[in-house]
Amino acid sequence: MADYRDVNQASWDERVPAHLASPEYSVERFYSDPGFLSGVVRFDVPLLGPVAGQRGVHLQCHIGTDTVSLARLGASMTGVDFSGPAIAAARELAAGTGAEASFAQSDVYGAVDVLGDAVGDGGFDFVYTGIGALCWLPDIRRWARVVAALLRPGGRLFIREGHPMLWTLADPRDDGLLVVRYPYFEQAEPQVWDEGGTYVTTDAVFEHNVTHEWNHGLGEIVTALLDAGLTVTGLAEHDSVPWNALPGLMTESDGEWRLTDNPARLPCSYTLQGVR
Repeated sequence: MADYRDVNQASWDERVPAHLASPEYSVERFYSDPGFLSGVVRFDVPLLGPVAGQRGVHLQCHIGTDTVSLARLGASMTGVDFSGPAIAAARELAAGTGAEASFAQSDVYGAVDVLGDAVGDGGFDFVYTGIGALCWLPDIRRWARVVAALLRPGGRLFIREGHPMLWTLADPRDDGLLVVRYPYFEQAEPQVWDEGGTYVTTDAVFEHNVTHEWNHGLGEIVTALLDAGLTVTGLAEHDSVPWNALPGLMTESDGEWRLTDNPARLPCSYTLQGVR
């Protein structure tokens, strides 16, 4: 769909104020607690390892809470997102907390051109992508080529994402059965959704509720990275995600949600790492 970017951007632009005000993003905590990290980055730390002194780029950074968290771990961060209001909020957060993080407005596919000099200066030490990012991209191979172009030789990719199996599931059922309804593999045409609300707690009512999304199978993602010249160095599947992805079927513990009944039956997210 030629207009998918504009449609999705309108949805994300409108939801920025609700996300900034939500308890889930804990924006005020970043100002009051210099050691505070977002829940997503806290989960990532054991696999992410030390990033102090490294130059990192966070693709699809939204309002910058994960980007600032990575800066608090000692990295010099650049965040990229296609939403102007999100980038403005991220810049305000970084300035107000003294984080070593800058931000640029661009969609993923244009990131190399927009970052320009930063990429030309030897490339980044790591590319970071967080939960709920890849589903907005129609072409996973093109994404992988962007990742490779951003990295210096020996630089690495770190991504934790919702599992493509999770994205295939129908809405929760009263009997607790998990039913596969939507495509697992990347399709040429998007899944088009028309849904109000958002994934955080808010009373806001939105006007822009149509989104275009794509799933990408694990094999497709791995193959795309290999074809782009990366070596896959790690793939871990997790039984949890940092939001209530299946309401009525999940229980929260320490900021992560798992199936209440036998969590081992569903991979909910994964961590993938690779080196250029």
